[in-house]
Amino acid sequence: MAAVSDAASKAGATGATGAARLLAARRLTVKIGSALLVDGARGELRRDWLAGVAQDLAEARARGTEVLVVSSGSIALGRRVLALAPGPLPLERAQAAAAVGQIRLAQAWHEALAAQGMTAAQVLLTLEDTRDRRRYLNGRETLAALLSLGATPVVNENDTVATDEIRFGDNDRLAARVALMAGADALVLLSDVDGLYTANPRQDPTARRIDLVERITPQIEAMAAGAGTEAGTGGMRTKLLAAKTATRGGCAMAIARGDVARPLKALIDGAPCTWFAPESTPLAARKQWIAGMKPLGRVHVDAGAAAALAAGRSLLPAGVTLVEGAFERGDPVSIHGPDGAALGAALCAYSADEARIIAGRRSAEIARLLGYPGRSVLAHRDDLVMWR
Repeated sequence: MAAVSDAASKAGATGATGAARLLAARRLTVKIGSALLVDGARGELRRDWLAGVAQDLAEARARGTEVLVVSSGSIALGRRVLALAPGPLPLERAQAAAAVGQIRLAQAWHEALAAQGMTAAQVLLTLEDTRDRRRYLNGRETLAALLSLGATPVVNENDTVATDEIRFGDNDRLAARVALMAGADALVLLSDVDGLYTANPRQDPTARRIDLVERITPQIEAMAAGAGTEAGTGGMRTKLLAAKTATRGGCAMAIARGDVARPLKALIDGAPCTWFAPESTPLAARKQWIAGMKPLGRVHVDAGAAAALAAGRSLLPAGVTLVEGAFERGDPVSIHGPDGAALGAALCAYSADEARIIAGRRSAEIARLLGYPGRSVLAHRDDLVMWR
């Protein structure tokens, strides 16, 4: 128990560090659960609270931080409209409630963000969208495009089409996967607790909060209580699973109390929480992931392209001399220089057949050659890892 005691004794010591991490975030994902967004007794949206969150997000944007939101609430809002009884819902009724509630949830975010001069963008995802490589890349590019255009993506699980096999069941893990999909370097899970405790604080008065988790050990995992609320399906166990996903992907994660008027401002002002330290940077983690994949094809490049890749640039079709293998868009390929030596690996933005058509051609010719306007690069520099 010594390691736990040492970690717990850090209470209050990492507040400044946590605030600094939040202030320095380049891209921030904030997860908001149903129990915070919807009044459980009345089934109504907490509009004043949402307005405060929107103000926090606007201030983050003003600091230069790009922000994304993962928001629950569609089922909780829809069940009241449909007069569904309290308690767990069968899948088909949960999907019906989501269909009704999603419209209200999207409108609420539109109004709250518009009041701060921000544009809301609705994004609905399922687990399969983060597992399938091509759909993952499509989602990543959509999020990147929205952020580059100044919009704020508001993501939710697509409950109306999800099934028992593909449902996340909680938006904590969805938030972690979205954070990695977007390349976020910080994720904040707003909850009804202010962090991870050595025991369930509702049952054990001696429980102590752990302010900083540098590594998720079996001892840390054993502390998860797993208790949720009726409105939300997440507990501490799912939050630790989210932390594992986020930190392995290079994203720091915080569990913080959300039932205050300005939850992100409260964190900056030193409110207690638990931070989970990332294992690397998001880009480094991504490149490590690419490096570990088995290539499904080979792309050969000329000397000019090899030099450009060594300088950290993207791979353009003009520099490609030969494409080998059978692969689809988003699949891993190995990159080879003029002498055949392996230079690195990449996720290819085109299928093998498409890559052969545009190989050696200028990017401006892609639309004419393929019959549709494609991407200007064969592999983006963020999807490339070089061996030398």
